Amino acid sequence: MKAAVYKKYGPPELVQVMEVAQPVPTENEVLIQVYASTVNRTDAGFRSAEYFVSRFWSGLFTPNYPILGSEFSGVVVDIGRRVKLFKPGDRVFGFNDETFGGHAEYMTIGENKALATIPENLDIYRSAAIAEGAHYALCNIRASRIRQGQKALVYGATGAIGSAAVQLLKQKGVWVTAVCNSSNVDLVKKLGADEVIDYQNQDFTKTATRYELIFDAVGKSSFKVCKPLLTGNGIYVSTELGKNGENVIFALLTPLFKSKKVIFPLPVSRKEDLLFLKTLVENNEFQPVIDREYSLDQIVEAYRYVETGQKTGNVIVKIK
Repeated sequence: MKAAVYKKYGPPELVQVMEVAQPVPTENEVLIQVYASTVNRTDAGFRSAEYFVSRFWSGLFTPNYPILGSEFSGVVVDIGRRVKLFKPGDRVFGFNDETFGGHAEYMTIGENKALATIPENLDIYRSAAIAEGAHYALCNIRASRIRQGQKALVYGATGAIGSAAVQLLKQKGVWVTAVCNSSNVDLVKKLGADEVIDYQNQDFTKTATRYELIFDAVGKSSFKVCKPLLTGNGIYVSTELGKNGENVIFALLTPLFKSKKVIFPLPVSRKEDLLFLKTLVENNEFQPVIDREYSLDQIVEAYRYVETGQKTGNVIVKIK
């Protein structure tokens, strides 16, 4: 089968499309013919190992799992003898940031992992983009304990995580201010944002509104900059470590004080979350935003584009 393989950490050019052996499912796994995957920040981060700490999961010196692709969609073509939840012919989507595998024509995954049948109202290709951004957004939103009627600001509201965060917060009944660039103001309004700040024409820190949650979905702000915009017990959360890992340090120290706090939750992949997202899609309460599509043979170009930091929503990799 064809797969995009990386054998050492570094830039996109290290990824090569080549023929590799097709995986065989164990007794508790399913074999999926992959129709689509995405290139996202999770894949790019593990591939580059820009944060050295990622190597403690992926392999200290060389990658333990040389085929990336954390989210995927496709069709079940074979199952292990103990599999009960899926059958051949099922159309499925999922998320796997442990062993990856979506950047290949076939992959295996345990039936009890983050895997579900695709929503009835979404095609198999778009379904590949449901999980990754929403996974991180959902984790951070839940950890913040924000409630209906409270206010949140999402900085970087048009990436995979940010666009998911806006929709998931609105689903909870939260009043949302979204910060984005000029070209995406209309898109963010369609996602449900109550207020949109165009950072190219307006300084978001000058707003008079105070928020129970500020969610930096691109890691380009800081607790110091956002702290004045928080309510007395407000929460700041970022998808990045921050300068010199400051967000982790603040997450350890700020809970010691009865005031504004930083949280840095560690996300966990769960089947229940995937089923929750599937329900939201079917109820038209969440839709993945798609920027553009590439073929598997164009995966290096896809990585280059994602790493410009300019993508809107998700970048699909079509495999079948």
